Amino acid sequence: MTLPPQIVVHRDKELMAEAAAARLITHIVDVQAARGTASVVLTGGRNGNALLSAIAASPARDAVDWARLDLWWGDERFLPEGDPERNVTQAREALLDLVPLDPSRVHAMPPADGPDGENVEAAAERYAAELAEAAGPEDHAAAPSFDVLLLGLGPDTHVASLFPEHPAVRETERTVVGVHGAPKPPPTRISLTLPAIRAAREVWMLAAGEDKADAVALALSGPGEIQAPASGAHGRSRTLWLLDRAAAADIPPELYPPS
Repeated sequence: MTLPPQIVVHRDKELMAEAAAARLITHIVDVQAARGTASVVLTGGRNGNALLSAIAASPARDAVDWARLDLWWGDERFLPEGDPERNVTQAREALLDLVPLDPSRVHAMPPADGPDGENVEAAAERYAAELAEAAGPEDHAAAPSFDVLLLGLGPDTHVASLFPEHPAVRETERTVVGVHGAPKPPPTRISLTLPAIRAAREVWMLAAGEDKADAVALALSGPGEIQAPASGAHGRSRTLWLLDRAAAADIPPELYPPS
């Protein structure tokens, strides 16, 4: 049974980023205390990068044992290594180069000049194999049970690089796919699929700004994942929507959290 999402609304996008950073740091520390290691799937975009920058600025960031943290990505722009538009490049600038991570635990998606060249399907298969290798017998898919999987919400309700009505959002077997003809540039991408996303223990959706209000309201009204991919993104134990007031402005009253 899918649990209903929990909705948390913050005053503005800056406070949302700071609060999400504090929440994520605390969660990682708790998981590491319980199990030794933790795993987080990162997202790009303005809200994902704002969260990483807020972690970098937080005095609590050193509470995390960064060497015992596995980092994955929900999607990636299929561009050459080091391209400024790649999510991993932006994440390194915002946080990753500032903390003592174990490089072997930073699982970036393959670039367009990597071992598979410009063959995005082969690159997606390579990442899927890496996920499968990291998955244990207790996991619920050919992917690890990520502790937290972060997602940004697009104005069209896309998450990762799963766009409404596109083939990738219909995938039910594979954990990673190559995406062609994405409606926002660049058109070629690699993305986790909904089965991989749903393997996560917790999914945290990030949305801030007036331009996300329609998408938030639509996704939370449950139209179905083909029309609104965000509505199909949920964690096994919790799905958390972290919003600012502008993005939450059009949520149906019956879904809005009490003040």
